[in-house]
Amino acid sequence: MIIEKITVRRASLDLITPFTTSFSTQTNRDFLIVEATSANITGYGECGAFAYPYYSEEYTSGCELALTEHLIPLLIGADISHPDDVRDRLAPIKRNNMAKAAVEGAVWDLWAKTQDVSLSHAIGGSKHSVDVGISIGIKDSETELVEVVSRAIDEGFSRIKVKIKPDADLSFLRAVRAEFPDVPLMADANNAYSLHDLDHLRQLDALDLMMIEQPLAHDDIVDHRHLQSVLRTPICLDESIHSLSDARKAIELGSCRIINIKIGRVGGVSEAKDIEALCRDERIDVWCGGMLESGIGRAHNLAIASLPGFTLPGDTAPSARYWSKDVIIPEVTMNRGSVPVPTGPGIGFDIDHAMLDEITTRTQEFEVDDR
Repeated sequence: MIIEKITVRRASLDLITPFTTSFSTQTNRDFLIVEATSANITGYGECGAFAYPYYSEEYTSGCELALTEHLIPLLIGADISHPDDVRDRLAPIKRNNMAKAAVEGAVWDLWAKTQDVSLSHAIGGSKHSVDVGISIGIKDSETELVEVVSRAIDEGFSRIKVKIKPDADLSFLRAVRAEFPDVPLMADANNAYSLHDLDHLRQLDALDLMMIEQPLAHDDIVDHRHLQSVLRTPICLDESIHSLSDARKAIELGSCRIINIKIGRVGGVSEAKDIEALCRDERIDVWCGGMLESGIGRAHNLAIASLPGFTLPGDTAPSARYWSKDVIIPEVTMNRGSVPVPTGPGIGFDIDHAMLDEITTRTQEFEVDDR
């Protein structure tokens, strides 16, 4: 198929409630939607970068420039036989993974639609539904956190993830564990600690956590190896894993027992598939993390989480958890802790074009004749 047109939309959605991590508080999602068109069929992808480079070096405006100045010129007018071709075409551009994933995701959706199959089927997914958990931002008090966790359990979420940071960690997690001794519970530090906190982090072992996610530096693999060697609690790596090569090295070093696969962080669906296959072979549990995506990004997450190696509940919570109104029809919904994997062509959801137009703040279009 010939990529005849690519559109980049800058969009903005307000979160229903603020979301706080160890590095920032978000009340609004400033993000990019990429559309790829061939023969009057359009596929949609989403850029998971945040407005500021706090999670990684990428951020929305930077991704927009990377797409429009470097990535799209490599794809517009290209004859793509399979979406894996996109990764090869974009390989000369170093990193910029979230920008790459946005346009690659649009091509995956487009290609699956041309084949009249779901994105899940196109990538080899085998599940009809995926278990999902909830990610809860840092709260002002233990009491508030316990109340939020209680509501989430009542709603049926399969796993509770609590964001933590120094001075908002052990006492908060102990309060949750005391109230809910059997709930599947994990902590996400977003690289808020160092090896100097070793004795402090050892106290997590008494809480029977599923895992602690990315406790040390965002670019570290070696120090996590030392930490994992003394913790019973499994370490899950997130920010440290940007590629299949990173995953292989982390596994060989023993730096983690679990890996969080985010499509945007690793550069797209093709790389995410390869990491899932490696982890399955090495018997490393994986799950699909979230980046506060709109329904378009959530649809891609559901597809990747349908692969057999995704053994733990992911972060693809229902749309209504974050947005008053989403950009897909129907919105993502949950039943007893699981979300059905869409079976329609491509991402399996229709786009609410009126809503997408309403939240779009800027549009840039690139067509074959524009090269």
